[in-house]
Amino acid sequence: MFDVTTLWRAPEVNPINRKARSIPGLNPINMYGRVFTFAWFAFMLAFWSWYAFPPLLTITIAKDLGLTPIDIANSNIIALVATLLVRLVAGPACDRFGPRYTFAACLFIGAIPTALAGAVTSARGLLALRFFIGILGGSFVPCQVWSTGFFDKNVVGSANAFTGGFGNAGGGITYFLMPAIFDSLVYSHGLSAHVAWRVTFIVPFICIVAVATALLVCCPDTPTGKWSERHLAAEQNLASHGITGDVVDVPGGFSDKKTHSPGSESPLDDRKEDSGIDYATGHSHAGTETGKIDFTATGITKGTGDHEAQIGEQQMLDTARGEVIQKPTLKEAVHVVFSPQTLVLMGGYFCSFGAELAINSILGAYYIKNFPAEGQTGSGNWAAMFGLLNVAFRPLGGIISDSIYRHSNVWGKKILLHSLAIITGVFLIAIGVTNSHDTHTMFGLIAGMAFFLEAGNGANFSLVPHVHPYANGIVSGVTGAAGNLGGIVFAIIFRFNGVNYGKVFWIIGIMTIAINVSLSWIRPIPKGQIGGR
Repeated sequence: MFDVTTLWRAPEVNPINRKARSIPGLNPINMYGRVFTFAWFAFMLAFWSWYAFPPLLTITIAKDLGLTPIDIANSNIIALVATLLVRLVAGPACDRFGPRYTFAACLFIGAIPTALAGAVTSARGLLALRFFIGILGGSFVPCQVWSTGFFDKNVVGSANAFTGGFGNAGGGITYFLMPAIFDSLVYSHGLSAHVAWRVTFIVPFICIVAVATALLVCCPDTPTGKWSERHLAAEQNLASHGITGDVVDVPGGFSDKKTHSPGSESPLDDRKEDSGIDYATGHSHAGTETGKIDFTATGITKGTGDHEAQIGEQQMLDTARGEVIQKPTLKEAVHVVFSPQTLVLMGGYFCSFGAELAINSILGAYYIKNFPAEGQTGSGNWAAMFGLLNVAFRPLGGIISDSIYRHSNVWGKKILLHSLAIITGVFLIAIGVTNSHDTHTMFGLIAGMAFFLEAGNGANFSLVPHVHPYANGIVSGVTGAAGNLGGIVFAIIFRFNGVNYGKVFWIIGIMTIAINVSLSWIRPIPKGQIGGR
């Protein structure tokens, strides 16, 4: 039964890694609640600015700059290219420098071209500007890595889904805010359309810089302090329970191979019962010979008492090793990137988030084509609904995923991921085949598709923390980049089909079903992996 007080009271924490076991999302005073709030709010502002052009592009900006439909399509594609590149770099950067600094860097650097939007005078200038604004889209990776670092396995899926979902809602908010700000400047302040759309972009610039600065000032790197000292806290917590062993091997390599002494116990596969521990709840089912850990609201480790988790020494050490991110080498990074489990995450996100990005770019134009009476503002408001549904639907995917995990294992999360994707594909095909000119039918199908697609995004990053947890930055980075690659591929398909939007919808639907069926047989985590279970 869900305890509503966990939304504001200080959470219980895992005494080894200090990760919270609930989400105090309504308590920004608490460290965990504060990080949660800044993670989703900063990413929401980044997403707003990243997609600030489409609401004004089809009519106002196109008329002012003399753009053709091909110019508009090319700018939608180029906006995703920079994000793909930044996400590939942001993953290893998170592992090496920490997600907080990587997050702030993406925001500050991406804010600069946002402020320079008013300098654009041609189609080429628009392409260059949207490329650099795409840096903001890369902030998704540190957002998710930061969230993963503060919330334990039993709620990390929900935490990532909420931060990602609230953040993705920026893609819907921009369809409300940008036309509203533009209309205010034109009708209330007397600016010409030529000047007003340029001034409009100063608003997200100011918001991003302010929040990025506050993020650096008000939030820590990890629950235990500085990123550079993250491994020391885990070792100290282990030592407080009479356990010795290095959490991070110098010079900082990582591996999923087991390094424990002969005869000690360690999980061998993804069945939780093999180790005697329920990794979803933190409780042991086996009678081990070693000390006990009490998850407390203060994070202070106690001895025996009520609500204890009994964990074997080697199992505690393996858990600590599995939760501490290490600096990657090129060889190790390649191993992680090309493992089948990472490819599953990449394939799923290629379809779900890739489709969301491409659809978000053209949805306003699609509505203008099928419902011309709505105009720029009306079509924008309806298109905004697609992005705004992320507020509910993406978190719901993470919540359902965590619930399934608590009652089964990691396989349950993976099955949910593919199921949501296949149903999404069915909706996409239905939208494309009907190509409805009835508002009730079209908006209903889009809402149904949004539910399964956006829940699928949440379910995907609910599974990410379980795969190669030592390299969470790399896994998050390449998975996020795969989403952008999907967006580019689907945007190119839109580009070469002109205004035949319906045809592209059913093409994306078929690709989504085919890719997920082909990946469904792969086990969710590597056999013998330490941590992440």
